[in-house]
Amino acid sequence: MESAENSSNNGVRVRQSGKLPDFLPSVNLKYVKLGYHYLITHLFTLCLIPLMAFIIVEASTLTLDDIHRLWLHLGHNLVTVTVFFALLVVGSTVYIMTRTRSVYLVDYSCYLPPSHLKVEHHRFMEHCKLMGAFDDSSLEFLGKIMERSGLGEETCAPEAMHCLPPRPTMAAARQEAEQVIFGALDTLFANTNVKARDVGILVVNCSLFNPTPSLSAMIVNKYKMRSNIKSFNLGGMGCSAGVIAVDLAKDMLQDQRNSYAIVVSTENITQNWYFGNKKSMLIPNCLFRVGGAAILLSNKSADRSRSKYKLVHAVRTHIGADDKAFKCVQQEQDEAGKTGVTLSKDLMAIAGDALKTNITTLGPLVLPISEQLLFFVTFVARRFNARIKPYIPDFKLAFDHFCIHAGGRAVIDELEKNLQLLPVHAEASRMTLHRFGNTSSSSIWYELAYTEAKGRMRKGDRVWQIAFGSGFKCNSAVWMALKNVKPSGGNPWEGCIHRYPVKLVV
Repeated sequence: MESAENSSNNGVRVRQSGKLPDFLPSVNLKYVKLGYHYLITHLFTLCLIPLMAFIIVEASTLTLDDIHRLWLHLGHNLVTVTVFFALLVVGSTVYIMTRTRSVYLVDYSCYLPPSHLKVEHHRFMEHCKLMGAFDDSSLEFLGKIMERSGLGEETCAPEAMHCLPPRPTMAAARQEAEQVIFGALDTLFANTNVKARDVGILVVNCSLFNPTPSLSAMIVNKYKMRSNIKSFNLGGMGCSAGVIAVDLAKDMLQDQRNSYAIVVSTENITQNWYFGNKKSMLIPNCLFRVGGAAILLSNKSADRSRSKYKLVHAVRTHIGADDKAFKCVQQEQDEAGKTGVTLSKDLMAIAGDALKTNITTLGPLVLPISEQLLFFVTFVARRFNARIKPYIPDFKLAFDHFCIHAGGRAVIDELEKNLQLLPVHAEASRMTLHRFGNTSSSSIWYELAYTEAKGRMRKGDRVWQIAFGSGFKCNSAVWMALKNVKPSGGNPWEGCIHRYPVKLVV
């Protein structure tokens, strides 16, 4: 996802159509209400802590004679003791049966395309010229976009797009899907030693390629999965669908005890290349590249010791009730009947609104109480003195690593600025965009793999995955590392991590 760009009548002029609004100060009263609602919700727990401390202190002063007298007293009140223990057993049973089951990320894998699919910038432009589908103005526009895209020389396009003329057939699109999905799953099964027939839940998301039989059915057939598997195929949900798929799998794991769930996130390029000359529909040609990820989730307590992460929160925001938001990323045909995806000039502003809503919900769940108190005190003080600057919560206190969807350079720039992140926090996103391009919903997994390959993930670290998608949606997933995480076999960065981070041209 990237901001739309326009051209003037006298030539091509590339510019950002808008920026994310400075949304954090505007959270204001709604944020405070949510924060203190969360505080009041846990008030009983906070009150229980000093009570337990008092009981422990008092118990430590008891002598053996005191304990003996207490035992004799209980012996004369057998009915009371029996009722107490019966209630204790019933209460414990109800708690165990109704509590939320923990969801563990056992492992994941990202597809690494073969080197012959790489698309250097000069080859991309030469190929576009030889296609004969673009006029001079469009070619100049594509060149300008590529210069400032943030993509490097090693991103990959599908086999069909390397042909002249390109062959965006159904067979070629299926071939791309099979190569990416099976490539990621083969690595995942090899790394985890989990058999495909042991998987009870399968969720696949691919926005623009939804054949019949579905991609989830294709996976069931390939790996001969069991007949009672709960399979889902999510389409048309954009670049944020990976978090949606994880959230769906999490909900399914609450109902199925001792189960594995696999999430597959990908996008298909072959049939979704735009061959027209409408500027707002040309940008995806420059940004989207081949990629995909497969994730293994489990609710088995026995898997905790070998899992990498635990899912802490999944927060989804959908502002599609607003017409502008609904239409800002839309697949349609241009005046010549060519199909592509249009990016609205209002895209960045709409993304800002979605993000504001998302972090308003997420903030109280993750920010330390000290940050919420500082925000509240400042908010009250500003009621009496408007010259006091608003306090912007520091999300760096809540998270150790940030996986911002690598939708485009402008998106990463604006999020880094508005969330007041350091360059190192956006490094994984920028380097993923440079090495792999915009791989849609799977980009957040390439970013997590980058952090692991750099050896930065420590036990207890918290990771914030955040992605935007058509509709319009902003979704967040929060993970906690269960150990010092090392990269698994087949990590997509293992052959090149020593070259990163690279210095990007401004």
